[in-house]
Amino acid sequence: MLQFNVALPMLLDLDIFTIDNKLSPAMGRVLIAEPFLPGDYFSRSAVLLVQRNEEGDVGFILNKPTKLEIRDLFKEFPNFEAHAFLGGPVSNDKLFFLHTLGEKIHDSLHISENLYWSGDFGQLIALIRAGLVEEEEVRFFLGYSGWSAGQLASEIAGHSWVVVEPSVGSILASDENFWNESIKSIGGNALLWQNFPENPEFN
Repeated sequence: MLQFNVALPMLLDLDIFTIDNKLSPAMGRVLIAEPFLPGDYFSRSAVLLVQRNEEGDVGFILNKPTKLEIRDLFKEFPNFEAHAFLGGPVSNDKLFFLHTLGEKIHDSLHISENLYWSGDFGQLIALIRAGLVEEEEVRFFLGYSGWSAGQLASEIAGHSWVVVEPSVGSILASDENFWNESIKSIGGNALLWQNFPENPEFN
């Protein structure tokens, strides 16, 4: 009997993983990365959009927590249970924050509903020191995610992202499971994303 040792390439129909966007990108909405998107920051990431204009887009990754507490970064910071998240690859030596404190923080930038970002950091510290801020009202990020004009639209057209609109509460309560939870909310073909290995070569 003749035996042939022939390696046959595995053909994978990637179209079954494609999800058409039903929502357009907007401030307060979240970008869910398709499972093949590479990179330490954006692999299986969920990115909240906080700014959109003719110059480009800005967002923060919601599901990449670090082990760093804010007091590790600022020794003078009051006693407050909060960890920093990786917000993105841009200016990752700087701290940014989201909050639902509204006008209590001067110069805050409104995103949507009662969600804001940035503002007077010293004022935030004063409110925390006075016991006027709950942990679920603020989220800290090292760095941010940025796209130049037209870049994000091109990536969405190429099916790198799916846009969802979670509640403000789920945004500030997000953790490393947020990507999977968002996939469940999308449903359909997106459910296939959960079972696809992060590195198919090791499957």
